[in-house]
Amino acid sequence: MDLILWRHAEAHEAVDGQLDMDRALTPRGDKQAARMAAWLDRQLPDGVRVLCSPARRCEQTVKALGRKYKLRAELAPDGAAQDLLGVAGWPSNKMPVLVVGHQPTLGQAISQLLGLQLPECPVRKGAVWWLRSREREGVLQTVIVTVQTPDLL
Repeated sequence: MDLILWRHAEAHEAVDGQLDMDRALTPRGDKQAARMAAWLDRQLPDGVRVLCSPARRCEQTVKALGRKYKLRAELAPDGAAQDLLGVAGWPSNKMPVLVVGHQPTLGQAISQLLGLQLPECPVRKGAVWWLRSREREGVLQTVIVTVQTPDLL
């Protein structure tokens, strides 16, 4: 299974009384999302399922891709890595899944899948981590296919 994890692009800090879920992308974040979406659009396989946090900044990020997506409450900012992996169907889903979400959840999922000692792996805003599950000699492995940041595209 291919699991593509995309952290939302740069967003404005919350202003007085504003809910975290309502934070919007900055102009720089809009550019990051557009650059990463253009790269992803060329790379994503047919039939990829796109899942997105209901937070405004995530939805703005995924809209740059121009593909159908589904909002999932399990991917909200307070979500857990296990919830993310559950909605994605890791590792048995036959189709690739793109998840647009938040730190620290994305980093926790990456750390768990790669067997890192740290509780979470840092993930830059707008970055994509593309992971693949495979079985070798009866052991499930996670392979890093690529890591991309919008600044390098």
